[in-house]
Amino acid sequence: MIAYIDPGTGSMLFTILLGVLSAGIYALRGLVVKLRFAMSAGAREEVSKNKLPFVIFSDNKRYWSIFEPVCDELEKRGVDLVYMTASEDDPALSKSYEHIKAQFIGEGNKAFAKLNMLNARIVFSTTPSLDVYQWKRSRDVDHYVHIYHAPRDATSYRMFGIDYYDSILLSGEYQVRQIRQLEELRRLPAKELRIVGIPYMDEMKKRVDSAPPLGEHPTTVLLAPSWGPSAILSRYGERMIQTLLDTGYHVIVRPHPQSFSSEKEMLDGLMAKFPNSDQLEWNRDTDNFEVLRRSDIMISDFSGVMFEFALVFDKPIIYADTSFDKGPYDACWLDEEMWTFTSLPRIGQQLTPENLPHIKEVIDTCMYDSSYREERHAARDETWMYQGEATQRVVEFLLNKQQELLAKEAAGQPETAEPPKKVKKKAKRAK
Repeated sequence: MIAYIDPGTGSMLFTILLGVLSAGIYALRGLVVKLRFAMSAGAREEVSKNKLPFVIFSDNKRYWSIFEPVCDELEKRGVDLVYMTASEDDPALSKSYEHIKAQFIGEGNKAFAKLNMLNARIVFSTTPSLDVYQWKRSRDVDHYVHIYHAPRDATSYRMFGIDYYDSILLSGEYQVRQIRQLEELRRLPAKELRIVGIPYMDEMKKRVDSAPPLGEHPTTVLLAPSWGPSAILSRYGERMIQTLLDTGYHVIVRPHPQSFSSEKEMLDGLMAKFPNSDQLEWNRDTDNFEVLRRSDIMISDFSGVMFEFALVFDKPIIYADTSFDKGPYDACWLDEEMWTFTSLPRIGQQLTPENLPHIKEVIDTCMYDSSYREERHAARDETWMYQGEATQRVVEFLLNKQQELLAKEAAGQPETAEPPKKVKKKAKRAK
């Protein structure tokens, strides 16, 4: 016997079945959502649990002088930190720390590949161009902190060099003004800026104060240029070295480390024509302290070492007329002159093609004119604030930032804001 279901009952049963199926589908969908949420939360918890609290990245061993006092202070406080370096012979690798773990992460793209996948609370570095070239912001790094490796303009990096850091540690008020102007022109969110001073210059000053007197020595001129087409050796070359030798003074030539790779052919030619002798020496010491201490006056261009020499050692400088091209640098976005080039005429005398033949007279004037010493002290106060306090201020900033990030995470807030949208590289500065 075949059961018969009338149309009304059939319609009712179909509605019930559809309701059951719909309820089942929605229940299943809700279960999937809950599972995804649970898995995601678990993944987030795992990422958070495995975060390195602090990472320092150094792209070259020569920046160890900047990081060493900070590492020493963190070690003293028992703070764990991983120091990642792209130099296989970085001095950090031979230090005996308990809480600081130094590791060589490879050179170039190999180093950046590791950094781009990093899981860390705070990354601290002197390296510019984060999120501009090979070095990308890792989504698992909460906060990027930059510190400059010399007393210099905040606009002295190649374009967009600091745009995508979260915090910048500075040494003078003029740097704050420069960064805020760049942010306004590029419509970037305001970074956290903190004036802390210059840790490695504080340490260098301690060494100067504790070093024994030099004693009698011949007047020594240190030629310490930067590198590139605007630098002294590229512009003046043989003529500069020969003119210095003609003074009868002892001459030390200390090229920028980058010159030995980027300008090798030029340097090889100069070193062959002017080999080491009783009057001339070529210097490549990793630590520049002794060569700065032995020298009575420095000739340079736009290298940051000029300010170390003038402000830490309180000695005179001569700066070359190199017609610095601001085009590739952040400085080209601002109409004002760079602090570096407004300060140089106050603390030293300019060397030009016209007075180069009279270099001995220029040297003697700079060495014995007391007005240059007074201006050196004024410039020092502008660009080297909180003298003697920098390491403590840097460490306190890092530790406070860590606590701030942990508090946000505990409150269920995102650790950091979304990284700023990138400025199109073809954008022109505002007039």
